[in-house]
Amino acid sequence: MSSRMIPGLVAPLKGESNAMAPEAVRAQTRDLLPGVKAMGRKAAARLLEKQYPDGYWYADLTADSTLQSDYILLQMWLYPVRGDGSWEPPTINRIRKAAKSILETQRVDGGWNIYEPGPSEINATVRAYTMLKLTGMDIEDPRMKKARELILRMGGIQACNSYTKLNYSLFDLFPRKYVPTIPPEILIIPGNVLYEMSSWTRTIIVPLSLIQAVGGVKRTPGLLRIDELFHPHRKIALARKDRIANLFIQADKLFKRWERKGVQAIRNKAIKAAEHWMLDRLQYTEGLGAIYPAMMYAIMAMDALGYERDHPDLEMAIKQFDDLMLEKEENLIFQPCKSPVWDTAIAAFALGEYGDKNDPATKAALKKAADWLLTKEIRRRGDWAAKRPELTPSGWAFEFANEYYPDIDDTAMVLMALQNTLASSPYKHLKAEGRAVPWLLGMQSSDGGWAAFDVDNNWQFLNKVPFADHNAMLDPTCPDITGRVLECLCRRGYTHDHPAIANAIQYLLKQQEENGSWFGRWGVNYIYGSFLAIRGLKATEAEQVREAIGRSAEWLRSVQNRDGGWGESCKSYETGRYEPAPSTPTQTAWALLGLIAAGDAGGKAVRDGIAWLQKNQHSDGSWTEEITTGTGFPNVFYISYHLYPHYFPLLALAAFKKAVE
Repeated sequence: MSSRMIPGLVAPLKGESNAMAPEAVRAQTRDLLPGVKAMGRKAAARLLEKQYPDGYWYADLTADSTLQSDYILLQMWLYPVRGDGSWEPPTINRIRKAAKSILETQRVDGGWNIYEPGPSEINATVRAYTMLKLTGMDIEDPRMKKARELILRMGGIQACNSYTKLNYSLFDLFPRKYVPTIPPEILIIPGNVLYEMSSWTRTIIVPLSLIQAVGGVKRTPGLLRIDELFHPHRKIALARKDRIANLFIQADKLFKRWERKGVQAIRNKAIKAAEHWMLDRLQYTEGLGAIYPAMMYAIMAMDALGYERDHPDLEMAIKQFDDLMLEKEENLIFQPCKSPVWDTAIAAFALGEYGDKNDPATKAALKKAADWLLTKEIRRRGDWAAKRPELTPSGWAFEFANEYYPDIDDTAMVLMALQNTLASSPYKHLKAEGRAVPWLLGMQSSDGGWAAFDVDNNWQFLNKVPFADHNAMLDPTCPDITGRVLECLCRRGYTHDHPAIANAIQYLLKQQEENGSWFGRWGVNYIYGSFLAIRGLKATEAEQVREAIGRSAEWLRSVQNRDGGWGESCKSYETGRYEPAPSTPTQTAWALLGLIAAGDAGGKAVRDGIAWLQKNQHSDGSWTEEITTGTGFPNVFYISYHLYPHYFPLLALAAFKKAVE
């Protein structure tokens, strides 16, 4: 499909209930241009105001109450309770603020959710109740009674995932024999099994293996317990799902026996290997994996290993963790990580696509962004090299620093942003791109798709291990990242004749859902996956993708809300199908980007979507978003990107303006 073809401006597309003559459609669409340009100018000006002096964009990244709950748990680990149960940690003021923040997010039914708007969730509710109790809240308080009753209705603490149970076993709040064992020997067994797990799983389980091996059991404040959260009629044992899962459960019993009776020399070697692995990956980063759970467990592991509190590595790890904190006078919440490279790449790309690159302010902002992004290119080998040792290091991470874990999605997005401007040093600019494009191509998996951090990370049986219920044991290829990489490469001259592009096209065609949509792994959900797959396939200009693009466009039109916008709930991950939600600026922008790429810029759905953005834009050029649109681990953890409703609508307006002009 040629980029010059805009069928929606000429005739209604399949599924379009538009009876107007082509001339009327064309006129009505062009009549929107002045309003679109006015919206775009305001949105661009607002985005420019948010750029930091060093050239990057970065806003808060927030999630659910479990981060505050786990912060309190970490303080209980670091500052031991006395024998009489008294507890006077130096961080008590922050602990009180965290507890207050937890209480402020309690739902009417007594529980806590993991996305907005979403129902109460068992793990978040158990963690919140426990930490409120351990920090002194009376369990007869009506709010605690309500939470407790809800927990028992949902199945009690037995219904929680393995990470909640594992955390509580460290304080004897859940029986140790019923939580999965993570042996540090995984570092020394042949076969590089560790690298068949996702990058985030690696960074979590290595310090956890150390905590289990040498950490012992801690007391709780007041020597309190949470026995009231155990459902009286549910089993506590590890769940037996099928034959493979049962094999892993039997292996877990062997691991526990090994812990008691194994050869100490082998155990000591494994502990040393895990310690060195962890310490190596604390270099050139904002913390282990630069993500909250890995950073928290790294601190606990170093403490368990006997690092003194003034040890430079432990001091650095605590500081990096505390840097995730968003502290105010009355409350405190945590970010799961930081997103400056991601925010900068999309903001710069949106501004560049909007077309005001000759405007002095925009031109200067884009040059500063390019200069900053070039300083963040990763030149050292990371975990990815276990499977791609021949590749020259390159790529970009999500955070300010995370050099062991450049990610494919960010790298593609940065490369697209860099195409819209030129850094102060053209030589450095071109050299960086010359390294990054081959790295991106080299990270394609054998099925033709791209994953987030790794290649062919697809041993499905690993999803059966007892600690795999965080729903992120693997890093499989996904349509959203593959679509973005396709667009990136095709913008750089690669065509559907290139083997990598041809394989990616086949991958996306195979992954398309029966209704025409695509699954979205890193954004919520089918709207996200569909817009990126459409844009990627359209960029290839391959003849065989036309039907798939048309089917997806028809699906996008079919799920448009009556108010003209689009919205999708995180519940769609649970049900495996699109679940409607109130319209959001981010998801409306995604749907518009998909439809416009499909050639439907003049269709009624696009016109109504543009009208929704216009109606909901604030006078300062921004949009407000209350609903969660970012995905961490489907069904387990979701993220709110506070810049999404700023730059994605601008990008959609840019796409509309280009198509119509």
